[in-house]
Amino acid sequence: MEKREQMYEGKAKKVFATGDPELCIVSYKDDATAFNGVKRGTIMGKGVINNRLTNRLMRLLMENGVPTHFVEELSDRDTLVKRVQIVPLEVIIRNISAGSFAKRYGVEEGIVFDAPTIEFSYKNDELGDPLINSYHALALKLATKEEIETIKAYSFKVNEVLKAFLYEHGIELVDFKLEFGRLADGSIVLADEISPDTCRFWDVKTHEKLDKDRFRRDLGGVEDAYQEVMRRIIGE
Repeated sequence: MEKREQMYEGKAKKVFATGDPELCIVSYKDDATAFNGVKRGTIMGKGVINNRLTNRLMRLLMENGVPTHFVEELSDRDTLVKRVQIVPLEVIIRNISAGSFAKRYGVEEGIVFDAPTIEFSYKNDELGDPLINSYHALALKLATKEEIETIKAYSFKVNEVLKAFLYEHGIELVDFKLEFGRLADGSIVLADEISPDTCRFWDVKTHEKLDKDRFRRDLGGVEDAYQEVMRRIIGE
């Protein structure tokens, strides 16, 4: 499947058309951003790691009943996916207090919740991706009530599957962001990526951060952390 014209470029990926109107190619970049693009940099090899990890985890989720846009890994950086219309809702699932949750509510990082939490933000860079609830999403016509319920059910299922899988590889799934899309027939599927860019991964024993927080907080060892996640999950 060959790349045709570029349709879109985001902070971490480019999307290209193909000869099939229902398929496109996602190409992962090494560019890194944080704080809605305020902080910018490069994480060498990130594109390869995020592409391959995402595809491994998407396949796992599909085996466990979560539909995704994944079709085929074409190369280290490129993946063939189903073309979707992204639902402008970012879904954040949290298992442990960290990041903006800890800051917003004035609690320390590392509090393990009795049950996972879910929150939505309106996917809009100009507005800074503000937090919204399902009533706001309905009022803004971002999604239907049925779509929101489907997205919530899939999100909790993703958490259940990934949490168990990652724990087996010595990784604690602290929290993560998901995005969903509509296929041509209107059905909802998981889209975007699942990687150290979009998840907080901590080492189970040491609680060492193995994700983009190392870039956000200038902790150093960013490339090493990404490579360590790749090594544990894919064995390379």
